[in-house]
Amino acid sequence: LILACGAIAHEILTVTQLNGWTHLDLQCLPAILHNHPERIPDAVRAAVQARSGGYDAIYVAYADCGTGGQLQQVCDGLGVEMIAGPHCYSFFEGNDAFAAREEYTAFYLTDFLVRQFDAFVWRPLGLDRFPDLRDTYFGHYEKLVYQSQTTDVKLLSKAQVCADRLGLHFEHRHTGFGDLTDHLRDWAAR
Repeated sequence: LILACGAIAHEILTVTQLNGWTHLDLQCLPAILHNHPERIPDAVRAAVQARSGGYDAIYVAYADCGTGGQLQQVCDGLGVEMIAGPHCYSFFEGNDAFAAREEYTAFYLTDFLVRQFDAFVWRPLGLDRFPDLRDTYFGHYEKLVYQSQTTDVKLLSKAQVCADRLGLHFEHRHTGFGDLTDHLRDWAAR
């Protein structure tokens, strides 16, 4: 079983299909948990415990995702592996490449977040009701980096619009699936 963040479900399904991994099941937790990362460890714990009897192995397709190491502690305690890295922006780019950039003034979007920008960024932050908050939230960011997993020109255009709405310079990096494929391949081969 791959227990994943809903924000990367499409990418995991694509990777498993491309590799012919028909022996793997995917179960996703709601992507909106990222708006409250303190809830991710307990949600993962409950999901693993609920499904552990039916699978030979469970892989947690989350990186740390803002849990401050708590998710790793939960996974270690449950004896399950998880994706290495601080967040999906890192493993999509490649953890080593992402760390080497030392980008502290970039706001990142993936294909999922471009598609769901209003539902996961704009409305939850109240920018639809209080547009003046944009400077409070994003005043120290310099650019929006769109890490695309696909080559969809509509998503690329929408990502540019997201950057404009936030008042940030736009940068596009086609990352594909980055380290995700390698992490899943290593685990699936065991």
